[in-house]
Amino acid sequence: MRRHELSDAEWEFVCPLLPVSSRGRKRLDDRKVLNGIVWKFRTGVAWRDVPERYGSWATLHTRFRRWARDGTFERMLRSAQAKADAAGDIDWLVSVDSTVVRAHQHAAGARKGGHRSPALGRSRGGLTSKIHLACDGLGRPLAFTLTGGNTNDCTQFTAVMEAIRVPRIGPGRPRVRPAHVLGDKGYSSKAIRTWLRRRGIGHTIPERADQVRNRARRGRQGGRPPRFDKRLYTQRNIVERCFNRLKQWRGIATRYDKTAESYQAAVTLASLLMWA
Repeated sequence: MRRHELSDAEWEFVCPLLPVSSRGRKRLDDRKVLNGIVWKFRTGVAWRDVPERYGSWATLHTRFRRWARDGTFERMLRSAQAKADAAGDIDWLVSVDSTVVRAHQHAAGARKGGHRSPALGRSRGGLTSKIHLACDGLGRPLAFTLTGGNTNDCTQFTAVMEAIRVPRIGPGRPRVRPAHVLGDKGYSSKAIRTWLRRRGIGHTIPERADQVRNRARRGRQGGRPPRFDKRLYTQRNIVERCFNRLKQWRGIATRYDKTAESYQAAVTLASLLMWA
C-alpha cells in the first residue's frame, strides 16, 4: 500500500459494493482504478498527472465519470449506511451545517444547465461552492447537497434532511427521520422549526439575537422561547470534525472539477470511505 491509496481494510469494505461488470471484455482491475481515483482526489492533482502505475489516466477518468453519472458512488454510500444501520451502528443525533470550498480557476467554464451545472457562486473571494451536510452522531456523512458558495444555509435545510435515506437490509422503508437535529443560528427560522415539529423531530437550534429582541419587544404576543439544551448543543462540533476529515482530501478542500456532478461524486467517495 502506497500513500493516498486504499488500505486493505478499506478495500475489503468497498469491494463488495462495487458494480459487477456486464461487459465481456477484460477491463482494468477495479482496485487499481479506484486507487488511482482516490489518489487523484486525495492529492488534488490533474487527471493527466496521476502516476502511470494506476493505468491510463483516460481510463481512470472515463471510469470515474461513468460511475458518477450512473449513480454508482451514491449506491455504494447507501449500501454502506444500510449495513451500519442493520448493525445498530448509526447514532441518529444528526448535526447539520455547511462549509465553503474555494473553486480553482480550472473549475470555471462548464456549460450551465442539466448535469453539467457548475454549482458555483461568486463572492468577494472569487468563485466558491458550498457543501450543505448532515452527519450522524459519530461524524459520518448521511447526506449532503452542493450549491454555489453564496447560497444561504437555511434555504438548503429541508433539501439536506430529505436527502437522508438509509435503506433497510430486507423489507421495510428507508429510514429518513433522525431522532434529534442540531444546528447553529443559521438554521433558526420559524419555517425550519415548524417543518421539524410536524415530523416529530426534536431539535436544538439557538435563536439569533434579533429574534430574541423581537420576541421580547412583542411581550406576551411574542410567545415562549424555543427549548434549548446547552449540554446537547456542545455536540454540534461533530459536524465540524466531519468537514475537517473531508477536507483532508485536497481535491475536495479546493474544487478543481468543472461540473457539479464530478465534484459531488468526489465528495460521495470520500464520504463512503468515512464509513469503512
